Amino acid sequence: MESSACPFCHLTFPSLELQRHANSHFEDEDEAEEAKDLKLANQIASSSGSVDVDSVSALIALQTRGNFYHVKDGLISLLKNCLELETQHNSSVTILSGYVDHFQSLPSVDVGWGCGWRNVQMLSSHLLAHRQEARQVLFGGSGFVPDIAFLQRWLEIAWERGFDPPGAQHFNCKIYGSNHKIGTTECASLFRSFGVRARVVDFGPKESQPFYLSVPGSTLGQTVMKRSIIRVSGPMDRYVHRQQGSKKPRDSWDSLSDGTSGNFKGKSGGPQILVDWVWNYFSDKGLTISDSNRVVVSDRAPLYFQHDGHSRTIVGIQVNHQQNGTHQFNLLIMDPSDGTIALERSLKKNVGWQKLIKRGVHTLKMPQYQLCYIDPGIASGVELQQLKTINSIFIEL
Repeated sequence: MESSACPFCHLTFPSLELQRHANSHFEDEDEAEEAKDLKLANQIASSSGSVDVDSVSALIALQTRGNFYHVKDGLISLLKNCLELETQHNSSVTILSGYVDHFQSLPSVDVGWGCGWRNVQMLSSHLLAHRQEARQVLFGGSGFVPDIAFLQRWLEIAWERGFDPPGAQHFNCKIYGSNHKIGTTECASLFRSFGVRARVVDFGPKESQPFYLSVPGSTLGQTVMKRSIIRVSGPMDRYVHRQQGSKKPRDSWDSLSDGTSGNFKGKSGGPQILVDWVWNYFSDKGLTISDSNRVVVSDRAPLYFQHDGHSRTIVGIQVNHQQNGTHQFNLLIMDPSDGTIALERSLKKNVGWQKLIKRGVHTLKMPQYQLCYIDPGIASGVELQQLKTINSIFIEL
């Protein structure tokens, strides 16, 4: 009887038995994968007694990847190249986040309502690429960014586990299969449900303070009030926890002569306060900048950037040093409404990308903005329970 070696374990078997033996290797892998999914499902469900283990396990096993156009080497790498070419003709300094996949809204799929979900996907792509601890917990440890339908189901599970009860009530705990818009609160709730330390910062005019929770004159735990001044895409950040000393960002800035990134401050007031905050966020680790290295990559994650009617992802910030001594800032944006292929083409040709990606202070005309940022590490225990309440720092514009 003829015999052959198994291509997987290299043991020799009679030819009639070889196929059955080879298939058993896949069965073992399937069983191991099912056991892994069940373990993760139990971990998720055990943090709240109200989530069904089988439903979580099924979601982990059935979820599919979100569709996006993959750019070889990544858009951030192409953007960095273009920005480095710019430094040959100006005195700019730029700080970028690391790798981010661009997820665009698709016609007949989510145009008009899906921007929030697409920005969650962009942030997720960065976390999966750069933070191993997040990769192990996000979306059941799948290692990929799910499509919108499965993100919706993960958000429902977050609500079932007690994250952001007011947001859950707003949507009646149901969002799967709908075209409901979401905002910063939903972004934070989704990430927090995995233990990811998603934080929210709210920028707005002083007169909007009565519409926030826990500002002077109010106390935590009293009846919350929804904002009635501005209607956002989803209940963006309805309730705010004002922290001591958070009214304004740091107001000092250093020159580049010391070789560090510094804390720059533009013309004070209005949207410049938001831009100063973004600069300080990306430069917080004291990145080393020199004349030969004026485009640097930070270890900070991108920012979910929300205003009335739309949201985008901030992937970096640029400051130009003007001859009159002032500083001109540009937020560097990835917008779900832009086409990925068009972004790639403009960056590769170094033509027209500025109109797609750069946003100066003068473009920030909305009275209110929200940001969601991600701190390192994974929360557990008491801290995870505390993350179920969505609070925010309020900064007056």
